[in-house]
Amino acid sequence: MEKGLLEGVIVLDLGRVLACPYCGMLLADMGATVIKVENPKGGDDTRKMGPFINDNSVYFANFNRSKLGVSLNLKDPKAKELFLDMVKKADVVIENYRPGTMEKLGLGYETLREVNPGIIYGSVSGFGHTGPLSRRAGYDIVGQAMGGLMSTTGWPDGPATRSGTPLGDVLGGLNLAVGVLAALVNKQRTGLGEKVDVALVDSVASAMENITMIYQATGRVPQRIGNRYESTYPYDSFPALDGDVIVAAGNNKLFGILCDVMGKPELKTDPRFAEVKDRVANHEQVRELVSAWTKSHTIEEVDRLLNSAGCPASPVNTIDRMVKDPQIAGARGMFPEIDQPGIGKLAVTATAQKLTRTKSCPRKPAPGLGEDNERIYGQWLGRSEEELKELKACGAI
Repeated sequence: MEKGLLEGVIVLDLGRVLACPYCGMLLADMGATVIKVENPKGGDDTRKMGPFINDNSVYFANFNRSKLGVSLNLKDPKAKELFLDMVKKADVVIENYRPGTMEKLGLGYETLREVNPGIIYGSVSGFGHTGPLSRRAGYDIVGQAMGGLMSTTGWPDGPATRSGTPLGDVLGGLNLAVGVLAALVNKQRTGLGEKVDVALVDSVASAMENITMIYQATGRVPQRIGNRYESTYPYDSFPALDGDVIVAAGNNKLFGILCDVMGKPELKTDPRFAEVKDRVANHEQVRELVSAWTKSHTIEEVDRLLNSAGCPASPVNTIDRMVKDPQIAGARGMFPEIDQPGIGKLAVTATAQKLTRTKSCPRKPAPGLGEDNERIYGQWLGRSEEELKELKACGAI
């Protein structure tokens, strides 16, 4: 496998479940040596989470590919000594324990920076390491709820709705990766480490962007409005003969193209629809007119007619269609295969970065629990075979 952009960067990944392991996966796919550190008794929670193939977790395999794996009981004094020896040689430590947990273990940032002043310590938690709620446990759905996303997701007559994928965790993992990478750049210049503190709630709140600004600017609290967009229209899903299709005529030029394709050029000069603000105010009438046209065509016809004319449109792909889409799966290679022990050939979900000189891609299957103990503790840290037997016997590894 060719080298990646992060070749030579050593990351200790203490993460469990999704947010932190997702960050570690991003760094590993870009070439970092990511060592996943798990409790010897069971390992990451996702080893027991489905879906399963041959009793092996596909969830775990996807988010922990490209990593090495060791087992370590951080409550054991001998295990802590091993971990601190790894920290001395590492560039980055990432974790998603509840704030205060690492300090209770005697392994918080202040301790680790004494061992390695250049260490970059990345933490993702529900509420972050500051504030009155910092010690609360936080999960994806909590981040989506408190960060405002759920209040604006769904239909006007329906309940607040979680997004169909754990966006709070994914945004938290992405923001942790961004912070770690920025800290690595700064370390190259200054030699100094950094603590990167990311909250799931903050990550969701940050992603709300224009929705939040509507309230900040006008005092109006944005509500659930289905698939349409607050700031422009028609920018929505519409019914076709065989499913749903997206029409994204986000400005006057694109609306004009849409009107011409629909065979209704007179709508371009209709005062109800002349400007973006007019179309937003009269979105119900616009939707009725556009829907009447889309319902007389198939998804493929709407997609082809509008895109050929220069107006963005697309099918609303179901997952079975998305994973076979010639653009997504074919040209962009978003579902590469790994050969995962216990599972066999497994199509995983690629990271979104496409690089010119190097690759961001799965570099090895996810590790078995403690699979690389001898390599890391023996070859890398210099522990003897006898020492490793003793550490295993006492439950430290």
